[in-house]
Amino acid sequence: MTDHEFSAVFAFAFIALGLSGFARAAEPPKAKKIPHSLENHGQVRVDDYYWMKDRKNPDVTAYLKAENAYAAAAMKHTGKLQEKLFKEMKGRIKEDDSTVPFKYGEYYYYKTYKTGLEYPVYARKKGSADAAEEVLLDVNEVAKGKSFCQVKFPAIRPDHKMIAYAVDTGGRRFYDVYFKDLGTGKLYGDKISNTSGNMVWANDNRTLIYVKQNPETLRWERVLAHELGRVKNAEVYFEADGAFEVGVSRSNTGKYIFLRSGSTLSTEYRLLDAGRPSEAPVVFQARQPGLEYDIEDGGDRFYVLNNGDARNFKVSVSPSSATSRSSWSDLVPHREDTLVEYLDVFENWLVLKERSKAQGSFHIFNRSAGGDSRISFDEPAYMTDLGDNYEYRTDTLRVSYESLTTPESVYDIDISSGVKRLMKRQEVLGGFDPEDYQAERLWFSARDGEQVPLSIVYKKGVKLDSRANPVHIYSYGSYGYSSDPYFSSIRLSLLDRGFICAIPHIRGGSEMGRRWYEEGRQLKKKNTFYDFIDATRYLIERGYTSPAHIYAEGGSAGGLLMGAVSNMAPELYRGILAGVPFVDVLTTMLDPDIPLTTGEYDEWGNPNVKEYYDYMLSYSPYDNVERKAYPNILITTGLNDSQVQYWEPAKWAAKLRAMKTDKNLLLLKTDMDTGHGGKSGRFETLKLTAYEYAFMLDREGIKK
Repeated sequence: MTDHEFSAVFAFAFIALGLSGFARAAEPPKAKKIPHSLENHGQVRVDDYYWMKDRKNPDVTAYLKAENAYAAAAMKHTGKLQEKLFKEMKGRIKEDDSTVPFKYGEYYYYKTYKTGLEYPVYARKKGSADAAEEVLLDVNEVAKGKSFCQVKFPAIRPDHKMIAYAVDTGGRRFYDVYFKDLGTGKLYGDKISNTSGNMVWANDNRTLIYVKQNPETLRWERVLAHELGRVKNAEVYFEADGAFEVGVSRSNTGKYIFLRSGSTLSTEYRLLDAGRPSEAPVVFQARQPGLEYDIEDGGDRFYVLNNGDARNFKVSVSPSSATSRSSWSDLVPHREDTLVEYLDVFENWLVLKERSKAQGSFHIFNRSAGGDSRISFDEPAYMTDLGDNYEYRTDTLRVSYESLTTPESVYDIDISSGVKRLMKRQEVLGGFDPEDYQAERLWFSARDGEQVPLSIVYKKGVKLDSRANPVHIYSYGSYGYSSDPYFSSIRLSLLDRGFICAIPHIRGGSEMGRRWYEEGRQLKKKNTFYDFIDATRYLIERGYTSPAHIYAEGGSAGGLLMGAVSNMAPELYRGILAGVPFVDVLTTMLDPDIPLTTGEYDEWGNPNVKEYYDYMLSYSPYDNVERKAYPNILITTGLNDSQVQYWEPAKWAAKLRAMKTDKNLLLLKTDMDTGHGGKSGRFETLKLTAYEYAFMLDREGIKK
């Protein structure tokens, strides 16, 4: 096809869509094919849509816009349903709301939302949570006139007289840093451009330690120090290994700034004296292949969470005077049935977040008196994590808690007694009653005999023996990230319409310990896909539903999951929703110039090695699109995505269009202003969700 013919196709598409809507636009946009050969290990792959990588090519923009126009026309008849869903979701949100203040020094810090506004206001109160409010930063003012605006919680200077705050207005997670004098309320003259947004203050109240990413690969690679009033910033550390990224944080004691270099399977910490930020950082324990560790300062010793001869991690103690591994002594031994996810240290307490049988809890150790205790919750499936704990000298622990039926809750726990005090539970408007819904934790046998946990929720009264029940099934299954049973007020719009919502805790996550992750990565990655497919079949076999009513969803690496199951078991799903999907696995992993590639070898494998190349080729969704029937598919992406480049979903959509033999709906919706996380406003994000829900409900014939 010539460029002229290609342009004519788009012109026809736009005219058809513009004049008479979806009825006349029966033929979706067809992308031109320009064969591009990719040769590796003596094999040649031909990629007809490789040209879409050039974002400066006007044909790329034309294709994305044509797909958007087609999607808009295809979904036009659901406009009223989308509007109803959006209002419904927004109506459950308490618009004038605040987080529970956390104590830091003499102040109580929090963020608040005002009625009708999209963005938070960061604020504090001095001396008491009941004192007068002092606004630190109104993000609504920062966001004026911007189509996208992301502002992280400000970095508070140790003397509490200034904040540094990071602003991303492009969606690619490049943040400009500004400084605000809290005494005068005015912006300081300094500005740092294009940072990662990761930053901490030193104790001299003049120096901000921050991280910059590589502008091409986006790898967090350089730690710098900005001294107020100075133009030139000093380099603190450069991470030369392309497989590692570096980040910064402050120790709980405030004595150190930690520089953490980490890859998927190896870690190295450096200690920077927070009181002497101009001095060179000191290595804590040099990196070793396969050794992962995290540290926290305990004043007279360091606590080290590590996997030295401990797959599920153990806790060791290191003297402050000698921190290398040879000086570590074990405090909490390895347990085969319990994963230690992370630790936190306070003056009198050591707190471990643990996970066993897909359930989280806290293990508390008394540092001064000895002894230990546990904090857990009693629902069949829930998620819990440590909250904002900024005070080193405290006997109160803040944690967050939620489940499929319990809204997000904040507890303050008396560590000595274990008594929980509920500080706040997310208020869900619109008559929500948790007693109207039922959550369950099920277990099913995967094809290799592995027992896999599965969390489900539904509205009471739904007949579980009806094969007409619509089901929404979601998971992630990569990087060891667990797909916890979280609460969602948005999800109520499905539950109230008779959906059963399911979260299978598939391999590739860490729900069942580190083994669970190892069984779902590299040369065992297909277990992730098999578990998801087997979870779907389990729901069908129990009579909960049937393939005509099942909708699968996943995003990013979960989008890879969607691409894989659409190839492996398309007959099981009525619809698939893939958000910012990582679907062109092999081509991306073979290109070191694409952001976040070489550092991913430990997760996916290095395709420059033939064994990994062959295995990745066997499941890469884009490479395995075939001439066969596929489910209804909705693909969403952002033009400015810095993690999964827009061309992956675009190429996938184009290839599916050319290959699929069915008449099911295939939509590609690209947000031309945002990146990996989508819209930045708290209400604007709901519009895409309403669109996605309307896509499913429309397939089910649910019009209201």
